[in-house]
Amino acid sequence: MRLEAITWDRLGDRLAERLLDLEPADGSAWTRVALDGAPAARPGDLADRIGEALRVRGRPSLVVGTEGFLRPASLRLEYGHQDVESYYNGWYDTGALWREVFDPVGPGGDGRVLPDLWDPVTDRATRSPRARLPAGGVLLLHGPFLLRHWFPLDLSVHLVLTPGALRRRTPESEHWTLPAFERYDEESDPSGTADVLVRADDPRRPAWNG
Repeated sequence: MRLEAITWDRLGDRLAERLLDLEPADGSAWTRVALDGAPAARPGDLADRIGEALRVRGRPSLVVGTEGFLRPASLRLEYGHQDVESYYNGWYDTGALWREVFDPVGPGGDGRVLPDLWDPVTDRATRSPRARLPAGGVLLLHGPFLLRHWFPLDLSVHLVLTPGALRRRTPESEHWTLPAFERYDEESDPSGTADVLVRADDPRRPAWNG
């Protein structure tokens, strides 16, 4: 697949422009976007850039990170602090993401999204108020492993890193998570299934498939 160089700012603009004309296939009043990638690829930064680009174009958006939907530590760490299987299948509360994030912006929803559910630092519920996303707004969900859950997405963006770049940009204390991303690539092929692919090996010089 041919990729072309682009700046992060221009990438945010180009994706925002694409979203302005994108109609949800299921008749929802909201557009739902996934920014999928390992933490080292910083998908949340791109989500923020798109949100800002949408704002200046008069389109409301809401950025939600999956790190706010981690399961309680008693469940995440049941098999230890470095269990790859738990990290891949049990750290993120996908049921809550369906219920609290996607259902409100699906057909018949009211647009009242819960922006986060659990604080991993205090290991307590955040008790955040719901955020109302007006009809016509864009949900920007970012985090890892998003393309394996059949979420109702209108646009999927995968930020990919080569294995070497992923290792370099992941803190050494988190290297134990790397096999989970290898498994994700093998089982879900996010680079082949995402609508948009962004190569993020060099944090200063991304490239994308346009």
